[in-house]
Amino acid sequence: MRIIIVGLGKVGLALTAMLSREGHDLVVVDCDPVVLQNTQETFDVIGADGNGAALGVLREAGAEFADLIIAVTGADEINLLSCVTAKKLGCAHTIARVRNPEYVKQLSLLKEELGLSMVINPEDSAAREISHILQFPSFIKRESFAKGRVEIVGLKIRQGCTIIGKPLSELYRESKVKVLVCAVEREDEVFIPDGNFVIRAGDKIHVTAETNNLAGLIKYLGIPMQKVRDVVLIGGSKIAFYLARRLIVAGISVKIIEKEYERCVKLSEQLPRALVINGDGCAQKLLDEEINRKADAVVALLNIDEANLVVSMYLSGLGVPIIVAKIDRTEYMDVYKNFGLESIISPKGIICNDVLQYVRALCNSAESSVITLYRLVNDQVEALEFRAAKDTRYLGVPLAKAPIRKGVLIACLKRGSTIIFPSGDDSIQLGDTVIAVTSGERTIGELNDIYH
Repeated sequence: MRIIIVGLGKVGLALTAMLSREGHDLVVVDCDPVVLQNTQETFDVIGADGNGAALGVLREAGAEFADLIIAVTGADEINLLSCVTAKKLGCAHTIARVRNPEYVKQLSLLKEELGLSMVINPEDSAAREISHILQFPSFIKRESFAKGRVEIVGLKIRQGCTIIGKPLSELYRESKVKVLVCAVEREDEVFIPDGNFVIRAGDKIHVTAETNNLAGLIKYLGIPMQKVRDVVLIGGSKIAFYLARRLIVAGISVKIIEKEYERCVKLSEQLPRALVINGDGCAQKLLDEEINRKADAVVALLNIDEANLVVSMYLSGLGVPIIVAKIDRTEYMDVYKNFGLESIISPKGIICNDVLQYVRALCNSAESSVITLYRLVNDQVEALEFRAAKDTRYLGVPLAKAPIRKGVLIACLKRGSTIIFPSGDDSIQLGDTVIAVTSGERTIGELNDIYH
């Protein structure tokens, strides 16, 4: 596909890297000639210097012939105007980043009028994922499939866990909970396991389960369950606003620590049920006074990764039970985890998943194109959701006899209202929702790609 990316900030660069790896023809647009040149040299893409909302710049970028434009500058207005102008020039599909809460409310009404194919909001998406984690804080990560009926959750296996030293077949037999371990992260290795795989202490496992079985899984594994009632947000960013709004609706007490006085005033007006404190979230004395053993969970949302890392490490030493940190520079993810950070949220990573899912669906006209896509284990594993259609091969053939590619696991089938964790005797039927997990060595855009 021919794709134009307008804006080379954190999100724009991440999208450029991802879509370049996927083999698309990219044109990048930015007002900063130095950033533009560096991006061209790094990713071997075409560049256009200037305002991405300007007609001449979009023509230079080839908007008339583009399949997709993704506008992710720091200004919502420029992103919207870029998409509207590109659409008028003949660009088939448009994606705009819109972050202002006031605009977000209007977009459901204006989306069709503006010709927008998709609207992305990294801050709101990050807030949604953090609130999802805080519902079950024992999980490192949670991803939803099949309209919320099925989830893939990440868990760290600690000393004393009942499954240590046992093959996964015993987990399935003893737990009395219908689950399937679809990926295991062990130090620097990633495994797509079978029933004979033996779990060790320190492993991070990704488990497919029905949403209503998650509590039973935690109980069997002997992982303590904790109810989150009080949350402290360090940093009053847009993510903090979106997250506080979600938590307050859920009946959770929220405290926000923000350094800038004007931002504190605005947050107090927008969130009258939250306690907003004007102070430096990195100051040890303030952390001791406001957080020490008083909060069930703390979310570090400062604008600097290193600050979130230091604050999280200090809070861990204070004994705060649940810590979530926002991290932008995902290339250092292993370093963060070595410091004990388990629950890490990357807004740009979430948006990249959403865009990649949309792009792969565009590339495949088949009815069984990808519906949902998540990348797990530092992007080394992909979990994808499909709908089995008439053109899907091997319908009705037992999975044990179907030529499924090595490194692909059928994690779950949803047939009507029934959830199936399949064995080799089960088969994919017309209309099934299929959740597949793959090591990600080859791009999968539709269900038939899982076969040789």
